[in-house]
Amino acid sequence: MGERPQNVGILAMEVYFPVTCVRQDKLEEFDGASKGKYTIGLGQDSLAFCTDWEDVVSMSLTVVQSLLEKYDISPERIGRLEVGSETVIDKSKSIKTWIMKLFEECGNSDIEGVDSTNACYGGTAAVLNCVDWVESSAWDGRFALVIAADSAVYAEGPARPTGGAGAVAMLIGPDAPLVLERRYTASHMAHTYDFYKPNLASEYPVVDGKLTQTCFLKALDMCYRKFCTKFQKRSGKPFSLKDVDYFVCHSPYNKLVQKSFARLLYNDYLKDTTSYMSELDAAKFQPFANLSLEESYTNRDLEKVSQQAAKSQYEAKVSPATLIPKQVGNMYCASLYAGLGSLVHSTSDRLAGKRVILFSYGSGLASTLFSIHVRESSTVFSLSNIAKVMDIEGKLASRVEVSPKEFQSTMHLMEKRYGAKDFTPESELNTLRPGTFYLTKVDPLYRRFYARTPLASSKVGLKEANANGYLH
Repeated sequence: MGERPQNVGILAMEVYFPVTCVRQDKLEEFDGASKGKYTIGLGQDSLAFCTDWEDVVSMSLTVVQSLLEKYDISPERIGRLEVGSETVIDKSKSIKTWIMKLFEECGNSDIEGVDSTNACYGGTAAVLNCVDWVESSAWDGRFALVIAADSAVYAEGPARPTGGAGAVAMLIGPDAPLVLERRYTASHMAHTYDFYKPNLASEYPVVDGKLTQTCFLKALDMCYRKFCTKFQKRSGKPFSLKDVDYFVCHSPYNKLVQKSFARLLYNDYLKDTTSYMSELDAAKFQPFANLSLEESYTNRDLEKVSQQAAKSQYEAKVSPATLIPKQVGNMYCASLYAGLGSLVHSTSDRLAGKRVILFSYGSGLASTLFSIHVRESSTVFSLSNIAKVMDIEGKLASRVEVSPKEFQSTMHLMEKRYGAKDFTPESELNTLRPGTFYLTKVDPLYRRFYARTPLASSKVGLKEANANGYLH
């Protein structure tokens, strides 16, 4: 193969989320929650959700086919394909196997990889695996493809507004504009019961919200300290938020993203009270200098001071990556990479030469902090073209807002559909964008079948589209 591939990372991205959405402020009112509980307390604007016409497989098919078409990538050029998801369609058959239908048609069955699963971390496991494959002696010169996709749903109650749905596809290869700096990657893994899905008859998780937040911040602390140590050891220079141009964080809800970035600033203070921040900010943290770590996770005064001290940096370094997560909601494995897509969309004209730090967290738990160095490219994989292809503003503008009552009815229908067989979708919320895959039926043997809407119109009736031969 000659020289090892250089600058391995993300060459291209595509983002998908369902058309159907509900506004969080209207959901607050419908649920009888206090005003601002979902919009200010959680920091969310809207929530996207699947009807029974869509699922994690259809979203994955849609986002992969769209990426291949928009970048004119032949399916024969893919040598590895991995899916990160925690949405269980089958306890044995991987989501990747359904996607292979797109590659079998051109005779390419020589594609390594299957699914990675651990709560919201699977997408990152898939990315790291694919980057390592391209950098290894096993690489055969073809691209790798990562799909991070999930439908995040919760039982009725306080957690339901933290749901969402979406998928992100990423093409992995050398000479990428978004280069993973693997030598600085830092991970923290542990055994916890903060969020898990033990009831295989239900897609709803068991959630301990307070424990999840503490585990999230502890994992962030551990990863950041390890990252800083590795950076200094390999570069000979200390690392702090001064070295970070942008921060992308897994987003169960935006308020936790705000707390997480503020936590990094507190970590910098604990490392050195004078070198890493202004004297004014250091003075704000001084009353909390002697807190134990355990105390610091529950100290509301520290939380408030940290967010105030981090506010200006948050707006500059974090806010550009929050567009899709705030508008679409928690997409589990896709959440972090929807944030990265938001960042490219918001800053493509000034992103080259910057360093982006990403934090991935999956309950149970698995977490990684890693770095992306951004390069400009004169090829089809330029930052501006990635932003154009994703067309995030267009996708957001094409959404169909439904009432909270319609959302609730759909969730009840989806409860009935989970694990069911021998049915065809019946939801009236059947508007889809052009080129969207959708579920046509589940037969008596639980086998799922999918079709695709025409590229010309998003208003086609789904039964009509299937009858006209759009079945794949």
